[in-house]
Amino acid sequence: MDIKQRISQILRAEADAISAVKVTPAFEQAVEALYRCSGKVITTGMGKAGLMAKKFATTLSSTATPAAFIHPAEAAHGDLGLLDERDVVVAFSTSGKSREVVGMLEMSRHLKIGTIIGITSHPDSQLRELSNIIIDMGIIEEVCPLGLTPTSSTIVMLAISDALAITLMELKGITKKDYYIRHHGGYLGRKARSDNVS
Repeated sequence: MDIKQRISQILRAEADAISAVKVTPAFEQAVEALYRCSGKVITTGMGKAGLMAKKFATTLSSTATPAAFIHPAEAAHGDLGLLDERDVVVAFSTSGKSREVVGMLEMSRHLKIGTIIGITSHPDSQLRELSNIIIDMGIIEEVCPLGLTPTSSTIVMLAISDALAITLMELKGITKKDYYIRHHGGYLGRKARSDNVS
């Protein structure tokens, strides 16, 4: 195997997967729903998709949109109590069929959650039926030679969620000072710090 060539192929394939995403009106609807949210943004997902959901929550929180990740399995054991009707739920699932995620969304409806945003790929997913806004990842072919390891799908989720978070941040007019008071530690905290922050 030519390792350098294979790595280049993988990087190109993942970049192509991101480039293939169609920016539909659903993206605008999602950003507007997040902007209007008077509660918290709750993200969820199972497995690797859950890691992307968790990253989205931390990015939102550091850019002045209160957010938290709920593990869909733990939701069934009391964590769903974090939700209230002012919140927006963002669910990540390539297949849209993960039973834990589907179960959480079904129960979320009993809590009268107004908006559920689904980020998914499969056209026949249950996630689509339970969501008010669907962000379609498109047909994803994993770069993994087995076609099983979440690779292209997770990088598309990451890119979509970053696009939502940064657009929302800009819409809210978040400044370096706003960022600093939420993320004052480490290199980024030092970089964000300005003379007018006390």
